[in-house]
Amino acid sequence: MSDPAAQMMSRRFRGFLPVVIDIETGGFNAETDALLEIAAVTLTMDEQGQMLPHETHAFHVRPFEGANIEPSALEFTGIRLDSALREQAALDEASALGEIFKPIRKAVKSTQCNRAILVGHNAAFDHGFLNAAVRRNSIRRNPFHPFSSFDTATLSGLVYGQTVLARACRAAGIEFDNQAAHSARYDTERTADLFCAIVNRFRDLGGWDLALREQGMDE
Repeated sequence: MSDPAAQMMSRRFRGFLPVVIDIETGGFNAETDALLEIAAVTLTMDEQGQMLPHETHAFHVRPFEGANIEPSALEFTGIRLDSALREQAALDEASALGEIFKPIRKAVKSTQCNRAILVGHNAAFDHGFLNAAVRRNSIRRNPFHPFSSFDTATLSGLVYGQTVLARACRAAGIEFDNQAAHSARYDTERTADLFCAIVNRFRDLGGWDLALREQGMDE
């Protein structure tokens, strides 16, 4: 028997499952700078069509051999590479990506979607680092669309008139702790809350039903 909520999720984004990603790095160059943290939040939909965060998966990542790490990037994120707890928990890039991709593939299947699509705040940055790491580790089964994404900086600029994550969250009524920001886990979870708020607001205003009618998909 088909799951009505899964069917709605599959229909909502043309067979793509939005998955929120945040990556903390050692700089701005995806080819040369280290990937230091990665987190993903999968999304689900209830039977009323409201989108909700589902599961969070987050990992510390050991820099790849020869990776550049800018001191200014560490100062910005607050990541301490010499932390014993971080070193004990950190995975190499290939292992971290493998652990992140497993639940995403499972979520794609359970929601009857065909592929994941990346959601990020300034998504091009995270997408670029993710794709560079996939290439660097010769990973063939990347569950994400290779270039399409949803950017919550753009979406929140349209909906709330704010493009900074903290300000956009507050405009949406989402609490934001500046002290916890710039960890991949925290930023991913707040970005997921923001994306869900935007999608649900559009639905509540009748936008989704209008789109379905125009496509001849309403029942």
